[in-house]
Amino acid sequence: MEGIERTAMTDTWLKKHRQIYLGATRHPFILGIRDGSVDLSSFKRWLGQDYLFVRAFVPFVASVLLKASKESDENADIDVLLGGLAALNDEIAWFKNEASKLGVALASVVPHPINLNYCRFLESLMSPDVDYTQAITAFWAIETVYQQSFAHCLEEGSKTPDDLKQTCRRWGNDDFGQYCRALRSIADRQLAKASDDVVAKAEVNLLNILEHEVQFWNMSHGKI
Repeated sequence: MEGIERTAMTDTWLKKHRQIYLGATRHPFILGIRDGSVDLSSFKRWLGQDYLFVRAFVPFVASVLLKASKESDENADIDVLLGGLAALNDEIAWFKNEASKLGVALASVVPHPINLNYCRFLESLMSPDVDYTQAITAFWAIETVYQQSFAHCLEEGSKTPDDLKQTCRRWGNDDFGQYCRALRSIADRQLAKASDDVVAKAEVNLLNILEHEVQFWNMSHGKI
């Protein structure tokens, strides 16, 4: 898979694994938000569990930034990743504010086994054995699932309740979409020059992430 075949590896993968990608970005939980049928208890469950996940996500993003500083030959990568890391502080504050409005006691939220499994997977990606190419590709995948999922809830024809639109705008807005495209561009550039072994590992990580995302939505939806 040399040369031109690798110039848009992420596009190749999303086409190849379209079924599970759609499972992650068009999950019944998301469709329930989009058509207004989501149960508030499910939304609260997602809010509490995702708050815990985001806290675990911060050191992962920091590890990607560290790998970029050592392995990337593009200075602009650092700027993109720094912006993402800084935004997580606002994101955590947003979770706390939303939880307060909805009566979710974040300090009392017990991490679900599905959440713990995903966080353990994140930890594995922080290993020195995982290079920058694998890490940035995983980062892109995680962020993109949320961007694509919540953007769907803002599209024409959606019936997303007004009190949930702010949540959807947090990840479904155009600026976050542009950020995800920047991550994708970095991932594609790295994959284009990576060894076949690294590309294969990055693809396996992508599939693991999509499966974890589906399981996370299942948990939020009360199906597990």
